[in-house]
Amino acid sequence: MSGLTALAILAIAIPPLIAFNIAPSATIFNQVAALVGWGGFVLLLALALPTRLGPRSGAARCVVAALAILVLAALGASFGAAVPWSLSLSSGGMILAAILVVLAGAAAERAGLGDAAFRAFCIGLVAAGVGSSVVGVIQVFAPWLADGGWIAVSAFEGRATGNLRQPNHLSSLLMWATIAVVWLGEARVLRRATAAGLGLLFVFVVFLSASRTGMLGTLVLALWGLMDRRLSRVGRVLLLAAPLAYAVMWGGELLWAAAGHAGFGGAARASEGGELSSSRFAIWSNTLALIAAHPLWGVGFGEFNFAWTLTPFPDRPAAYFDHTHNLPLNFVVELGVPLAIVVLTLLLRGLFGALENGVADGRDEGEARVPMQRAAFVMVLMIALHSLLEYPLWYAYFLLPASLAFGLCIERPDARDILARNHGEQPTRPLVLAAMALMLAGSLTLLDYMRVAAIFTPPANAGPLQQRIEAGRHSVLFGHHADYAAATGSEDPPAPLSAFVRAPHYLLDARLMTAWARSYAAAGDVERARHVAARLKEFRNADPEAFFAVCDEPSATGARPFQCDPPAGRLDFRDFR
Repeated sequence: MSGLTALAILAIAIPPLIAFNIAPSATIFNQVAALVGWGGFVLLLALALPTRLGPRSGAARCVVAALAILVLAALGASFGAAVPWSLSLSSGGMILAAILVVLAGAAAERAGLGDAAFRAFCIGLVAAGVGSSVVGVIQVFAPWLADGGWIAVSAFEGRATGNLRQPNHLSSLLMWATIAVVWLGEARVLRRATAAGLGLLFVFVVFLSASRTGMLGTLVLALWGLMDRRLSRVGRVLLLAAPLAYAVMWGGELLWAAAGHAGFGGAARASEGGELSSSRFAIWSNTLALIAAHPLWGVGFGEFNFAWTLTPFPDRPAAYFDHTHNLPLNFVVELGVPLAIVVLTLLLRGLFGALENGVADGRDEGEARVPMQRAAFVMVLMIALHSLLEYPLWYAYFLLPASLAFGLCIERPDARDILARNHGEQPTRPLVLAAMALMLAGSLTLLDYMRVAAIFTPPANAGPLQQRIEAGRHSVLFGHHADYAAATGSEDPPAPLSAFVRAPHYLLDARLMTAWARSYAAAGDVERARHVAARLKEFRNADPEAFFAVCDEPSATGARPFQCDPPAGRLDFRDFR
């Protein structure tokens, strides 16, 4: 299935290698490329599958049910929590794409095509890993070659970030690529010596990223190598050596720095570890407080930033967090405790089913085939652990590969489906149509995005700014970006409150909060203006210094600006919907 391999490379390797993007989103081209590429991959896979589509195993049904609940929660938030439809449609559509890929992976495994799909998948991951490793090495050792168009400029001096511009994203991608290269070596798609060399390269670039997520990932690799006796000696040694190699690289860096040579950015990362941990624990503490205040229904799907920012937290971290950086906590705070327990229980049941399949995989075949579901399960486990500290699954280029891996390891081959495929039964038409719809949706998403991109990066012969903003506000999925431009574009007079209906639900930052407070004050709603200003002050960073500087200046009239006094009453985020 060379065509499937080519499409896997397009779906998996191209998205993380795109460096060029247009404001306001730094990942729009990466995500659109993932959506279109995965639509093509599922389409070609579906053409080889029989008509039976629905999940059969309990694990598969649980995973699909959990994702379906999340789709309903995302769309329902526009009714119950006043979340803008642009955000609900975007979130719901992304999860629907994940359901499609899970179903495709599960159907492929039932029909006996799991190994072929996984082989193509792994080749795509290795291609992504090699390309991203080249980018990472250049960012650390030849940063002058990073032009921002083909190779992203690292925002962290001396550290590899890849073209995804985040060290932890690069490390997770390379951990997946390491799993893929080990399996390809075991399956003799690659020579084992070549697989070992690529694996060490990936671990080296993870080291260059100085990502703590990547460091933990090497321990997961070692655990796989320790427990899986079906692996060859070369494969097991490579996996067991991953954390040791990482430690040796780190020790060599320390000796290099001690000798007076310039070190790489990992040393600075280590020195700031306490501050970063403190910030992470602070956001988790704030999240638990929100859960205690809203245990039954949560704050609404996608509303964590809105609720957290507008809730008094004197001890809040200085960064503008838009996620809890922990997937279970994110579900609980946004969905409420009862529904989150249902979703998490269903996902854990699916994960346990995948583990059972991984353990059983290959037992009856002897040495005839290399177990695929074990490697797929380790990929799912790796990204699940990452999701306890970050939010990689909010990005299509992580969500959709994780969905395929999950789908491949939650079902077992089914004799009926294999027989139907061998007899040339008609392809799974709903899957084919859904894959085509995903490709179309990805393409239309890009066209829709360009309506707001024209606001921030005007093309030649562009119209006036106000005209571009007005056109952007009609964007189906990105109108909130145009609202942001309208809301923050003028201080005198402040923007009308209608400009703040959607933008605050995407991300409340210093600039938007300052403009929102001024608009409330101009409209005569001083209490809400003071509440927003008080929350802004809690972030204790330099962004709003000018906004609060007037409080230290003498007033000729004796009247104090609204931002200088706390609100008289107590409001919460629901008062701003």
